[in-house]
Amino acid sequence: MIESVLVKLGIPLLINVLSESLKTMDAPVARGASKALEQVDLAIKAGQITQEQLAEANRHAEEMARLEAAEYKAAVEQVNESLRAEIASEDKFVRRMRPTFGYLMALTWAAQMLGIAYIIIFDTGRAGEVMAAMGSLSAIWAVGLSVLGIYVYKRSEDKRQGEPETIFWKSARKG
Repeated sequence: MIESVLVKLGIPLLINVLSESLKTMDAPVARGASKALEQVDLAIKAGQITQEQLAEANRHAEEMARLEAAEYKAAVEQVNESLRAEIASEDKFVRRMRPTFGYLMALTWAAQMLGIAYIIIFDTGRAGEVMAAMGSLSAIWAVGLSVLGIYVYKRSEDKRQGEPETIFWKSARKG
């Protein structure tokens, strides 16, 4: 979405924004890219890059943004199709997958946090090591929590549309 706004404003503005942003980074490759972009900006101002070339670059950037948006839309449609199939399924396991996954995520998150709290309180010498190791798990948690987020969002959407609850939720309420 923001890429389409930047594309509409044009390549010269995008070059300036990127150049300034990269200049602030403490990495030689980023500073090198910033200098290269400054050279492109100077070439545009000197007329070494024509307005036709800039228009073509803008058109290409717009097309790339359109393709990326279409790819994102297709991915979201696929997820929604899978969730609709789950809801329509008569298989009890399939219908219980979302709440079961949510409970498992909550249980494992709680176990990890209790374990970390235990280490911080009772074995403070290893707390830094354990916290660093926990950071290594961030990618795994990102995937799991993203899936859970989609599940929760989809269930909320289903409720707004008046779709029936799963058998699991009905039986859970009955006790």
